[in-house]
Amino acid sequence: VGPVDKDAPPVYTLFGVSEHQGKTANSGHYTATVRNSADGKWYRFNDSHVGITSSDASITGGAYVLFYQRSKGKSRWGGMENVIKAHENGTSQEDDSVMYMDGFQEVVYKSKKKGKKAETW
Repeated sequence: VGPVDKDAPPVYTLFGVSEHQGKTANSGHYTATVRNSADGKWYRFNDSHVGITSSDASITGGAYVLFYQRSKGKSRWGGMENVIKAHENGTSQEDDSVMYMDGFQEVVYKSKKKGKKAETW
């Protein structure tokens, strides 16, 4: 939920996975699987060893951090720029809400049970 820039929809492509094997984050072994943007191939990094692998092998039970890149466009804030500009120009379509300078928006909605509620997005 939130603003969507039609020139940069919220669709992302996985390009890297950091994996952990071990009982705690302080111990164990970390590896990585990354897609090379130049040749499109996936590579597995394990200490000083690097080898070609498949995209299917990039997600394992040990996946620790996933890295994504926006598939289309370069919208830095995923559409928030357009919302902020519309709010500043007085052309915002949002009703009953407050826009903060950091780009977060307080959205007011009615709950079926308890009346009005506010959340900051």
